[in-house]
Amino acid sequence: MIDDTTGQEPAARRLRSSFDRYLQDKGKGRGGEGGNYRRNAARELERFAEWAAGERGDDDWTGITPEEADHDPTFEDLDERVFREYARHLSGDRGLKQNTVQTYYAYISAWCGWCVNEGYLEAHYAQRASATAPLPDDDGRKPGDQQAWTPEQRHALTRHVDEQAREAIEAYTTLPDDVDSLDKQRARYAALKAARDRALVVILAYTAVRVGELLRDSDDPRRRGVRWEDISLEDGSMDVYRKKQQWDAASLPDPVISPLRSYRKLMDPPTERWPVFPTLDQRTLAEFVQEELADRGEPSEAIDERRGEYARDLLLALDEDIRPPSITTDGARSILQRLSTAAEIDIDHPKHDYLAPHGGRRGMGEVLVRAFGYTVAARYLDNSEEMVRERYSHIEAGELGDVATEALEEIDSVPQ
Repeated sequence: MIDDTTGQEPAARRLRSSFDRYLQDKGKGRGGEGGNYRRNAARELERFAEWAAGERGDDDWTGITPEEADHDPTFEDLDERVFREYARHLSGDRGLKQNTVQTYYAYISAWCGWCVNEGYLEAHYAQRASATAPLPDDDGRKPGDQQAWTPEQRHALTRHVDEQAREAIEAYTTLPDDVDSLDKQRARYAALKAARDRALVVILAYTAVRVGELLRDSDDPRRRGVRWEDISLEDGSMDVYRKKQQWDAASLPDPVISPLRSYRKLMDPPTERWPVFPTLDQRTLAEFVQEELADRGEPSEAIDERRGEYARDLLLALDEDIRPPSITTDGARSILQRLSTAAEIDIDHPKHDYLAPHGGRRGMGEVLVRAFGYTVAARYLDNSEEMVRERYSHIEAGELGDVATEALEEIDSVPQ
């Protein structure tokens, strides 16, 4: 529909006019502002809009609107042929893997279905057979979700962080009484950092908790990171906000308890609401400390003087109960990159040159399936047994292969 007064297509019919409302419906948290799905969908919708307007792709691609048209792409310009062309665009020689193409197209397809329900479109063009025909077959794998820590890698990493933590804690606790105050603070900070790294590694290695359930997700306000009030060392449990959008207890096996207990004693958090894994980023901590002390009525000169008494802002935050945020999931990846390099771990993976967080969970899944079977592993991993069987189908295939080999050997051994 063209506006008779302007000769332009009404803004409400342009593709981008629907994006904010769609993303709000799909987002998480207050106002639908958070969530990884929202962030990823927003990125792919913008790419689709740019492609539709002729701003992406080959130099001779002019978009989906007629050359004589003088308007941005609208819903009237969409049909199954458009989505077929976009499927071709994604499947082109851009270096994308088969499953990645499927994932990117799925974001656009989901938006198309939403547009039908909301009255923007008359039909779900993106799901028609002719539209999806150019898409490659899905190989059943999720991008970047195939690394699994081997027992050798797990042992190498946990041994490294244990040695680092022991040395740092011993260096701090054996300081002479007359040591300079700032030197003692530096030693305590080094011990806290090493103990934090060890606690993070053993939780990722042995609990199979998803890193997004453990740490802060900047795109989801409900995921603020595990606090000390969420952990019961006596019961061996930890409350986490699960992927299924509800709180649940995760088990803490024995290898996790001692490092956590040692770390907590060293930190001595002023309240139970302190994050178990606070950020150690200097700029972030400086901002938090200065803002909080200013809110408490401290003048800037007094704040500078107070900060000068401490080797690190984290130690001042502990003394003044200025609760910093938890590290983020990206922060955990940076930590594991640093530790994997320092431990000189041999890693052979097409995407990750370090031990990624999800690899700890997947590696623990391998251990559980092999030791106790799919049912027990599914309960520990907080997944359905069907999904666990699918993810770890190579184990069953290997076991069946052994059975077949044994059967063949028995048959071959029978005299003919």
